[in-house]
Amino acid sequence: MQVFRYGFLLRNLILRDFKIRYRNMSLGVFWSLLNPLVMMGVLTFIFTRIFPSPSIKNFGVFVLCGLVPFNFFAVAWVSGTTSLLNNAALVKRVRLPREAVPVSVVLANGIHFLIQIALLLAFVLGAGYGINPHWLWLPLIFGLEVVFVCGLSLASSAMDVFFRDVRYIVESTNTVLFWLVPIFYSFAIIPEQYKTVYQFNPIAAVVMACRLILLENRQPPFSILWKLALVSTVALLVGLAIFRRSKRRFADYL
Repeated sequence: MQVFRYGFLLRNLILRDFKIRYRNMSLGVFWSLLNPLVMMGVLTFIFTRIFPSPSIKNFGVFVLCGLVPFNFFAVAWVSGTTSLLNNAALVKRVRLPREAVPVSVVLANGIHFLIQIALLLAFVLGAGYGINPHWLWLPLIFGLEVVFVCGLSLASSAMDVFFRDVRYIVESTNTVLFWLVPIFYSFAIIPEQYKTVYQFNPIAAVVMACRLILLENRQPPFSILWKLALVSTVALLVGLAIFRRSKRRFADYL
């Protein structure tokens, strides 16, 4: 019975976070589509008109393959980090597994992620790329990204209760990662000595796998998949360990 009760609780937390995000906004959920489209337009103009990259075909679709996974990662990690403080009254007064709070925030952002993935697939088809059997890898790849973000959010949300600077560290890290993930440049131009490091970056691995599947009709190499699975699993286990060790003292600091 506890499993069903917590499942019901998690579903309601996800729906609540999803509704609150766009409350009193005239465009509502369409902001999930406008954000990546505006960024895609800006980057496409810069790298086709100002600093042209002739080696990259269909640059708009190419860059959208990077923006969609990165946007989910950046927004979900920041909102997951601040979730306990933003829900302090709920955490202190309602008896619930506290892990559900940051996880529900990440999964609520996962709804926006699904909307943006649909947008990406529409652009891929519109650019003339067909559906191929390797699309079956996409749920696993995007699912591992969600697992990775859940692990990071569990750890950072717990630390943010005690050290209120954590959210700013997360925001700064996202700024750095925007340049270290191959969003607007190709993995092929990365020097050989750094390629292995990039493959151990889960967000970079997701972007590279996404482009291989959608734009090159190729299955992602096993070297990318096992590194993505390993780092995502380790992040979740470490995040859970940090959260469970810290949660007994949350009420004293919230």
